[in-house]
Amino acid sequence: MRKRKSVILLFAGLLCAGTTVACGTSGGDSASGSGSGSGGGTFTPPDLPALQKLGEPEGQLNILAWPGYAEDGSNDPNVDWVTPFEKETGCQVNVKPFGTSDEAVNLMKTGQYDVVSASGDASLRLIAAGDVEPVNTDLIPNYADVYDFLKNKSWNSVDGTSYGVPHGWGANVLAYRTDKVKPAPDSWSAVFDEDSPYKGKITAYDSPIYIADAALYLMKHQPDLGIKNPYALDDKQFKAAVDLLKKQRPMVSEYWSDYLKESQAFKNGDAVVGTAWQVTVNLTAGEGAPVSSVLPSEGATGWSDTWMVSAKSERKTCAYKWLNHIVSPEANAAVAEYFGEAPANPKACELTSDAKHCDNYHAGDAEYASRIWYWTTPIEQCVDGRTDVKCTDYGQWTRAWTEIKG
Repeated sequence: MRKRKSVILLFAGLLCAGTTVACGTSGGDSASGSGSGSGGGTFTPPDLPALQKLGEPEGQLNILAWPGYAEDGSNDPNVDWVTPFEKETGCQVNVKPFGTSDEAVNLMKTGQYDVVSASGDASLRLIAAGDVEPVNTDLIPNYADVYDFLKNKSWNSVDGTSYGVPHGWGANVLAYRTDKVKPAPDSWSAVFDEDSPYKGKITAYDSPIYIADAALYLMKHQPDLGIKNPYALDDKQFKAAVDLLKKQRPMVSEYWSDYLKESQAFKNGDAVVGTAWQVTVNLTAGEGAPVSSVLPSEGATGWSDTWMVSAKSERKTCAYKWLNHIVSPEANAAVAEYFGEAPANPKACELTSDAKHCDNYHAGDAEYASRIWYWTTPIEQCVDGRTDVKCTDYGQWTRAWTEIKG
């Protein structure tokens, strides 16, 4: 398995800076109670048209991407899906990697980038600010092959209008040392119960968005709080989640943002249980450590990334050709395996070098995906549909996170 290069995901910072509309949609609680709610906006985005037809390629494309999403062979000569795109289209690619969703949002405001790979806590901000425009999926042939359960969701569409192409997805699973954690855990209680036998050996994700993990746990264990969506917390619900994390703080041995460091903690025994990405589990187990993972009974938070087109782009034919290329079976297989996630195109599963990659990452498993609450920016306008209260926004989450860590 190819390894992702020190991808650090720190989701903290500005919320809808400079916008005059709310940047969230109703999402998460579909009829099945899943976290993969379909699109349907609670705000009205700027009225921007989608491209109606392709023209001649403009010869250049500026890509803003998570590290590992647009590899051209410069990091590893064996990892390159940019060069084939350049040869096929004549669009010469310039890649700017970013380290956080906030960085991506701010860079997109400059108008210097044609496309961006946006996680769910960035995509809605970009839509609300008018920095990205609707996407005409009829101009993207490979879009038809993308798993239906990733299309027209609350993080990549508004009122049925698509704003991008799903790229890859994954869950924040519960990882554990099989030689230390017995019996195998099936609940987040292993990390949140104040009587957990693993206190002092727990690892947790280092980001304000981790508050949603606590809220998800409380949804099931304190139903009287009335939490319906872990990203839509009123003051009482928010306080309960923050208090839970403050109680957890003395039990945590390490907060991680670099998955390679978390892997090391599991290998040397500094951590025996905690939230992780599947790539961390696979990497650690592949290096001989007795580590496994589970999607707990409460479900999990996670991510689903979307390629989006800048409303200011003057190279939209190249942009659309990139969106089509990146979800082609060949490119999507290469990205998913290198980055460590489930691909969006099922045809990619036939092309991964590891024949078990899609099984390991639950690609195509809609039931598994339905148990994930994908990262979404918390905003004052409750994204669970409530209109009688105000919810806490990401600025409040960021300040609370500083208090939690002390």
